[in-house]
Amino acid sequence: MKKQTILSAIAIATIGITLSLVALSFSSRPDKTAPKMPMCHSVDEFAAFANDPNFRAAHPAPLPTEVVHGGRMVEFPVEGGANGRGFLMTSHGNTNKYLLLFHEWWGLNDYIKSETAMWCHDLGINVLAIDLYDGKLATTPEDAGKLMQANDPVRSAAIIQGAAKALGENADFRTMGWCFGGGWSLQAALLLKDKTKGCVMFYGMPEKDVERLKNLASDAIFVHAKQDQWITDQVVADFEDVMKKAGKTVTVHRYDANHAFANPSSPRYNEQSAKEARAVVKAYLAGK
Repeated sequence: MKKQTILSAIAIATIGITLSLVALSFSSRPDKTAPKMPMCHSVDEFAAFANDPNFRAAHPAPLPTEVVHGGRMVEFPVEGGANGRGFLMTSHGNTNKYLLLFHEWWGLNDYIKSETAMWCHDLGINVLAIDLYDGKLATTPEDAGKLMQANDPVRSAAIIQGAAKALGENADFRTMGWCFGGGWSLQAALLLKDKTKGCVMFYGMPEKDVERLKNLASDAIFVHAKQDQWITDQVVADFEDVMKKAGKTVTVHRYDANHAFANPSSPRYNEQSAKEARAVVKAYLAGK
């Protein structure tokens, strides 16, 4: 009886050790679906604007844009999911410099493709517009709001990392985006770490976490529409403050215009302010 008790105790102990080792092996395995960065609240905060009827009204349906010729849609592997997509324009020169563009809440439409071609021509570097909606497009504010709110930040982060990996180890990056994409321009700059050479945000939601911003490898410029009711003067001032606390540099360029003023396919397009902002951004990126 005593012998059986000892054997039972040994068996129980063995099972316990085995289970512990199994649990340890699973916990030490990389989770392929986990984000590569701690996701901030700024992405969700901006997506919440879609619930505001005034925000939707501030985004009339985009006007038709001429289809760009010369670029091409590309696909690339994304860890933990389906392939990512983007619209790529390559420079005539041999360069490893890339500008990554991030679309508005409408998705990767013809306007963004047009921007891809223009910036490739203006800067003489490669430009990739990354699709964070996996091929979905909106033509009404209601549909755009649904797409923006359905966007998965973890998936978007994986898409950005997949794109960077596909472009090669020698590639370095500048990021730029508008509205929804303005916030993602900064998040991409944080994701890409020391490969980031510059960051441009057009009226997007900034990062508010000082500790996260300490990891930003470049400076940034912020294009602010002073009439914006959502990315307000206070939001921008707070961003300047947290960037300063993080020991980083952001230069804000303010224009007496409304949200989406830089988009020529928007009825809110402000040509003079858009031209001035474009010149500022071009000068900034040309030095990167």
